[in-house]
Amino acid sequence: MNTAAAIQSDPCKIEVKSLQYFYGKEQALFDVSMSIPDKQVTAIIGPSGCGKSTLIKAINRIGEISSDIRIKGDVLIDDASVYGKSVNLVELRRRVGMVFQKPNPFPKSILENVLFGPKLHGVSDRGRLEEIAENSLKKAALWNEVKDKLSKSAMELSGGQQQRLCIARALAVDPEVLLMDEPCSALDPIGTAKIEETIESLQSQYCIVIVTHNMQQAARVSRSTAFFMKGKIIEYDETEKIFTTPAEKLTEDYITGRFG
Repeated sequence: MNTAAAIQSDPCKIEVKSLQYFYGKEQALFDVSMSIPDKQVTAIIGPSGCGKSTLIKAINRIGEISSDIRIKGDVLIDDASVYGKSVNLVELRRRVGMVFQKPNPFPKSILENVLFGPKLHGVSDRGRLEEIAENSLKKAALWNEVKDKLSKSAMELSGGQQQRLCIARALAVDPEVLLMDEPCSALDPIGTAKIEETIESLQSQYCIVIVTHNMQQAARVSRSTAFFMKGKIIEYDETEKIFTTPAEKLTEDYITGRFG
């Protein structure tokens, strides 16, 4: 496996250490280690079933909600294990936001969607809530489109708008990390372009990890890219190098469409 020294030298936000991840008896990740830099976009690519989504679920432990999982190894954020006995999962998922493959707004108003998290975490001041809503929607590049209809149902928005609303909802609780699991796979090209513009505008403020099957998207939005195959990390390097001069033949074969 190739891991660029340049990536390692950047400030690290997430450290994955010899991670093995099991769903019941089935192993999904095999000895995965990688340092994920802060305040930039890292893309995870690879064929279906290679462990991409499992990796990001391991970071904020969202996989534990519905699955019989166990892990070996560790995941650290700012040098602290997310699997420590004292870890508060509600607080962990505030720090590590998640945007899923399909937009999943709540069947509530646009405003209630954005403010769900802050209210859950105890914010009650009306002025503060209004400020959070506006700032979050602006960061998600949605404010100008919805500012006059905040009381309308989120279900009335287009698919692309709903996905940006889900990004705003994640940002409203002031996370440090934003995980995105195929965030554009259900969107048309216009919606996809809007999401990519949003990601680009957010990258200097957050550690962003995006799982994508779209290699062109990975090339457009990320600074570093990890290629996974059968639950293993094959190559991790600067995105430009991965797509132009990969060190591993498996990576080259995948990038050039010889398999997968």
